[in-house]
Amino acid sequence: MANALVSIQIIPKTKNGEDSIPYVDKAIEVIEKSGVKYQVNPLETTMEGELTELFTIIEQMNEKMASLGCPSIISQVKVYYKPEGASMDVLTEKYR
Repeated sequence: MANALVSIQIIPKTKNGEDSIPYVDKAIEVIEKSGVKYQVNPLETTMEGELTELFTIIEQMNEKMASLGCPSIISQVKVYYKPEGASMDVLTEKYR
């Protein structure tokens, strides 16, 4: 069972002031390829998994932005850690 939920809002600075949304789409592709459970929301994406794995994914997202030519990246991260188990579904079930 997963022990963490991590929400990330990645804000890449683009080379020439281009729209950042295509870059954010590439960052979300990194999450998708990782195989972890995730949910895209309007201002951030939440992932569910093992904390160390989720931090590795965040590192890969930042590396992806750099490989696309972004001179800098801001990653705003929120962490919910519960060693005995964390789940997006359980945490939000009363709202569904």
